[in-house]
Amino acid sequence: MSILSVNAGSSSLKFALYPMAGAGIGEAEVTGNIEGLEPSGQPRISFCATGEAKQSADIAVQPAQDVFDAALQTLKSLLASHFAHLRVQAIAHRVVHGGAYYSSSVRVTPEVMAKLATLNALAPLHQPHNLAGISAFAESFPDVPQVACFDTAFHRTLSPLETTFAIDRKLTEQGVRRYGFHGLSYQYVSQVLQREVPRSLGRVVMAHLGNGASVCATTAHQSRATTMGFSALDGLMMGTRSGALDPGVLLYLMEQGWSHDAIQKLLYKQSGLLGVSGESADMRTLRASKSEVACFATDLFAHRVVREVGALSASIGGLDVLAFTGGIGEHDAVLRQQVGDALNYLGVQVDSARNAKAAGDNVASIHADNSAVEVWVVPTDEGRVAAQDALAFL
Repeated sequence: MSILSVNAGSSSLKFALYPMAGAGIGEAEVTGNIEGLEPSGQPRISFCATGEAKQSADIAVQPAQDVFDAALQTLKSLLASHFAHLRVQAIAHRVVHGGAYYSSSVRVTPEVMAKLATLNALAPLHQPHNLAGISAFAESFPDVPQVACFDTAFHRTLSPLETTFAIDRKLTEQGVRRYGFHGLSYQYVSQVLQREVPRSLGRVVMAHLGNGASVCATTAHQSRATTMGFSALDGLMMGTRSGALDPGVLLYLMEQGWSHDAIQKLLYKQSGLLGVSGESADMRTLRASKSEVACFATDLFAHRVVREVGALSASIGGLDVLAFTGGIGEHDAVLRQQVGDALNYLGVQVDSARNAKAAGDNVASIHADNSAVEVWVVPTDEGRVAAQDALAFL
């Protein structure tokens, strides 16, 4: 018995197969990614089974066949040929936005899909593709329950002081409020900290830093404040997203004749590290570049992280534990050192040797022995959290 956890994007599909172990979830038997799912793309599957080397292969697409359908048929064949002993009991889907409708994972029905589709405009880079993935899997696996697991659910414990915008109350009542995202990642990191770090019961700030980036503050392992809000645009600068921006800038652009689509493209796809550097949205590429604009972009990213960690620490009355996760948080030692040094006033002291050794392949402490704040690197596993939630429906 197993649960298949998937994350469907615009051009890729991440997947992991978790065996059911008693009343819980075991370690993933296989993890993988299918890329090239954009229209007219060449899909390619890469996967790694437990104890085996990574394997990759192009996926054949028949004339008039949808590339996503071809990808799912390949995945289905892979599971049947290599992991037939792990019959899929449920498919857990990462869905970015649950809105005010859902504060926990839910079994997918047509009514659920209809409600989630109304949230597409709040996460245009993710939500439509998440829902398209659910529909495709429901067709390819018609007898398997589909479970939607929301990035917003972890933040259901935010207080009205954190969720309310200072706007007309009528708009607030219509659902215009802060929701928060990256919840599956924060839920996993919080579980790891709860197991590994006794002080994490206190004041914790977790930084999920990647192409999408946010910061979350917790006490008693419950979300108290976070940087993303109504949409996945707010807060930190990201790979191609702007992060927090004076709304007056948008009014100015509208006065200059910018259309809705042009502004949306600017905010979601032409800003962040890419927009500031003019070179790349990838932190690794910018580190290797050494150009003045690339260095400025990485410094600005670090500055924004420092600023938001300070603000969220203030909201929970101080800081006991700081945790880094996500692609950048797990692998960029330079960024972690920059942030740690700038937060020295809060009692953060990063041990440079430990930090350099933390490669993101396991949970690692990187704080100095005399640091007043514990600092950890925690590789995230959103798929595992989704699988745990799906298990509840079985």
